[in-house]
Amino acid sequence: MGDLLFGAIVGAHRKETGEFHYDVIPVAYFQTPSFRRKLYLKKATELALRLLQQMKLGEGEEIEICSSFLFDETRPELVKQFGMERVHVSVISGKAQDNVETAYLDEIRNLGYRPLADRDEKRARSF
Repeated sequence: MGDLLFGAIVGAHRKETGEFHYDVIPVAYFQTPSFRRKLYLKKATELALRLLQQMKLGEGEEIEICSSFLFDETRPELVKQFGMERVHVSVISGKAQDNVETAYLDEIRNLGYRPLADRDEKRARSF
């Protein structure tokens, strides 16, 4: 989840325990010249791999990866490192999506942004 004012959140969520880790792709990756060179794709892969390492992924533990274009380079790298039988492309929803959205809101609040009270009800649920 992200925008052109802040950047994008990359998160890792373990369904069984609720464990959640995240990091940020800085907004500079979505601006010229980095955006034109699609450096955000490399950064997304770097962060996803680091987050999985932080979570101490178990032997044989399955990985669900978001279908977003942001992970176009990440998905093949995960398959290369963990095998096709462990990596599944998914629409991320539920607690995992909520965690990413909350992390994003926390990060922009740290910048001094205060969301409008009714904005949560109006925003799309498919970041």
